[in-house]
Amino acid sequence: MPKIIFEGEEYQCEPGESVLDCLLRQGVSVNYSCKAGVCQTCMMVAEEGEPTPASQVGIKETLKASQHFLICSCQPQTDMRVAIPERVGSSFETTVLAKEPLSADVIRLRLARPDNYDYLPGQFLNLTNDAGVTRSYSLASLPQEDEFLECHIRHIPGGRVSGWVAEKLQLGDTVTISQASGQCSYLPGREEQPLLLVGTGTGLAPLFGIARDALQQGHRGPIHLYHGSSTPEGLYLVDELRAMDEAHENFHYHSCVSRGEAPAGMRSGRAADLALEDHPQLSGWRVFLCGREDMVKGLQKKTFLAGAGMQDIFADPFIDSSASGEDQTAA
Repeated sequence: MPKIIFEGEEYQCEPGESVLDCLLRQGVSVNYSCKAGVCQTCMMVAEEGEPTPASQVGIKETLKASQHFLICSCQPQTDMRVAIPERVGSSFETTVLAKEPLSADVIRLRLARPDNYDYLPGQFLNLTNDAGVTRSYSLASLPQEDEFLECHIRHIPGGRVSGWVAEKLQLGDTVTISQASGQCSYLPGREEQPLLLVGTGTGLAPLFGIARDALQQGHRGPIHLYHGSSTPEGLYLVDELRAMDEAHENFHYHSCVSRGEAPAGMRSGRAADLALEDHPQLSGWRVFLCGREDMVKGLQKKTFLAGAGMQDIFADPFIDSSASGEDQTAA
């Protein structure tokens, strides 16, 4: 009979018993609700062993790829080591390779990629400063091409991590990062499917990685990337994205300025509004939304009402707590 290993303890499964029932029978406190594979409250990650196909029904492809599964629906066939998603992952020490401004308040930070560090473009990592404070930043790099990990960090005055990056961190310094996580990434399949990517501020970082990953993997459907800022100065990587637009017939870059008249080559209006004006019918599309939490959550609802399926909407909201002197961090 298979064993379940959870938080260092081993539990024996009975025949036909789910992972959830096994843990509950032996007095382990875990989250669950419907016990029918619908609410997804009981989702865990298999660190060892394979989830059963039934335990991954209804969850997003990106979560399946990272071994997430529903313990209420999993009758294990082999021993499994399982973990609560937010507790998964190891820490790595790595080195600062490069630090340069992308705009007046956005820093491109490149870190050496540790050995055996796996990630998908668009996922995020946790970066810990010298005082032990941690913030999350999305990855703009590609594992197939880049030997480094690239993050775009908005420098917020008083930000405990972004300020440390901007003012103290030097080339060659050693920093601590987490294993990458998050479900906002491109997975191959349905290569003709249209893709809509909308981001504000440093929400461009994951979208930049996702778009390049899709193109590299041969995605043939149209890819529309909308990047928004209140001013033209808030936009960055404009030349690189315009070059991608020219190089790929199916990639379309839209730079959006929400205040005042946009300069030539840019569009006036909010990125979210312009994206929906251009594409009011999103049935069959795959959608990626990254940036401020209010924009992302509002656009999730609007893209769903425009026809995008919930399984095809991937969101990476950034929690903006700058009013309290903190950093902006991926949720």
